[in-house]
Amino acid sequence: MVTDKQSLIMIVDDNPTNTKVLFDFLQVSGFRVLVAKSGESALEKLQAVTPDLILLDVMMPGIDGFETCRRFKEQEHTQNIPVIFMTALSDVVDKVKGLSLGAVDYITKPIQLEDVLARVNVHLKLYKLHQKLEQRAAELATTVEQLQKSQFQLVQSEKMSALGELVAGVAHEINNPIGFIQGNLIYVQQYTQNLIDVIYLYKKSASQEEITKYEAKIDLEYLLKDLPQILTSMEEGVERISDISLSLRTFSRADSAVKIPFNIHDAINSTILILKHRLKASDIHPTIEVIKDYSDLPNIKCFPGQLNQVFMNLLANAIDALEESNLGRSYYEIAANPNKIFIQTALTDDKNYILVRIKDNGVGMTESIKQKIFDHLFTTKPVGKGTGLGLSITYKIIVEKHRGTLEVNSILGQGTEFLIKLPIL
Repeated sequence: MVTDKQSLIMIVDDNPTNTKVLFDFLQVSGFRVLVAKSGESALEKLQAVTPDLILLDVMMPGIDGFETCRRFKEQEHTQNIPVIFMTALSDVVDKVKGLSLGAVDYITKPIQLEDVLARVNVHLKLYKLHQKLEQRAAELATTVEQLQKSQFQLVQSEKMSALGELVAGVAHEINNPIGFIQGNLIYVQQYTQNLIDVIYLYKKSASQEEITKYEAKIDLEYLLKDLPQILTSMEEGVERISDISLSLRTFSRADSAVKIPFNIHDAINSTILILKHRLKASDIHPTIEVIKDYSDLPNIKCFPGQLNQVFMNLLANAIDALEESNLGRSYYEIAANPNKIFIQTALTDDKNYILVRIKDNGVGMTESIKQKIFDHLFTTKPVGKGTGLGLSITYKIIVEKHRGTLEVNSILGQGTEFLIKLPIL
């Protein structure tokens, strides 16, 4: 069985024979091992080191294992370390007491070394996963906090508006995978305990009738089928958080003083992911469908952060237009003519430029509004909903910063299309 050679195991036991056997076996198995001969000694050593798992004897002079465990769990820096009790006590009351104090498992003496190794590896794996999830959550919390601080500093600017979309989108998207990871952890803990109980029945040489009865009680067949699916779901949740983090980094990357090669599809995809919470179905409208028709494009030399802002402005405006077109229409009326955003990319015939089309089937606009759409401070949105800077800044980024072109085509009541043309070099 593979072990994590970086893991540190603390053995807390006053019996020198048991301690030596465990110490030698765990070292040979690839672990680093620390020994404490009493609960008091263990608490003292934990002020200087933090093990990854603790094997704790129950019956010891001075404070017993139960009290030692209780004190472990009272201290912030040790409360999450997995504790496995070791004892000759087999009374269910003692087991329940140990688990209620925060222990993750119970090993009955005389100890079977292979059993110890299997349990240690299982709980170390769960502990490492828990640490990674906590670290990821802390990183994401820090990122959101930094974004919120930046948002406050950019009040009254269009960048603040884009950042507001970003924070709302990331926070909403993170809540989903974290939610089902948290929900599934409850069942993982319950299933694990049920499996442990089944193992104890076998170890006690329980009758086949008793084992069969308990297996039926916990629905063992369903448990064995559902547990891998739950773990897969949790893994997908972690991957989802990783994807969101990657999109966040892509979107929020800082521009250098010179243009750099960049994949335009990365900018579009990261923006769509950030705005996904606005695209999802709600009580008042079905899902807003995003239809992508991407061509095989080369990287273009550009300022990626500025182009990210362009796509945020255009896609957020498209969603605004679709939401406006839904006013006064029922859910079923909208479903009959669903909201759609079309995104198409292509290379010009001379292969010197790329074209990006972003089109919606929203409210569209009149000819007079179309003539003013890129004017500074012009907006058709109500007070508090728009600054009149988004499309003006978008135009300057495309035309002035990247020597491209930005055109708009629109028919009132049918929708609006923005056409971006950018040089490759």
